[in-house]
Amino acid sequence: MSSLPTLEIVDLFAGYGETEILKSINISVEPAQTVAIIGPNGAGKSTVIKSVLGLLNVTSGNINLNGQDVIGIAPDEAIRQGISYVPQTHNVFPNLSVLENLEMGAWTRKTGIKERIDEMFALFPDLQLKKSKIAGSLSGGQRQMVAMAKALMVDSKIMLLDEPTAGLSPKYQSEIFQTIKKINENNIPILLVEQNAKQALEIADKGYVLVDGANKAEGTGRELLEDSNVARMFLGSKE
Repeated sequence: MSSLPTLEIVDLFAGYGETEILKSINISVEPAQTVAIIGPNGAGKSTVIKSVLGLLNVTSGNINLNGQDVIGIAPDEAIRQGISYVPQTHNVFPNLSVLENLEMGAWTRKTGIKERIDEMFALFPDLQLKKSKIAGSLSGGQRQMVAMAKALMVDSKIMLLDEPTAGLSPKYQSEIFQTIKKINENNIPILLVEQNAKQALEIADKGYVLVDGANKAEGTGRELLEDSNVARMFLGSKE
């Protein structure tokens, strides 16, 4: 049982209505791994995450969470089953405090809410200092940390992150990547969609390159960083 992937996507075809975006995608996230999906704009990276959450039309293939088929699952049920999701935008309640945001994230919990909040403040110590601050008044990087902590208020089996560093300054980008590493060190597997390919691959156990809705390359984060074709296309290398 220990070798069972936390999340396994097999030969997935999916899209919006009649428009097919993903074409036989294969992605696997093992327990305690951080997996990065990189690729050009329009490659279908975010579509993968939305397919897992049941937000898109899946025409064929399999999506398994700990061996259980979750294709067609409603988004609220996906969260109940332990899929933590942080969208790229509109990911906090801007008029609520940091603490109230975490309480809102606990909507699936019947007990243990205070204890889970304490765990989140231990994981995100900066947020404890700002727990009474209105989320909309925080910097972009701090709001992103609120969004991640809020998503982790469920009993997370896996965390899905859609472009977590988009629009952030280099300083906050680095902080977010360090936070992702810390979350993963708490034995939460992470599937990360990211335009900042170099930093994503630096923290990833494994990476996938998508182009035109299909698998183009895969390997460990280090292997993809050292791949000359990947470097030329996505890492800014002139070689």
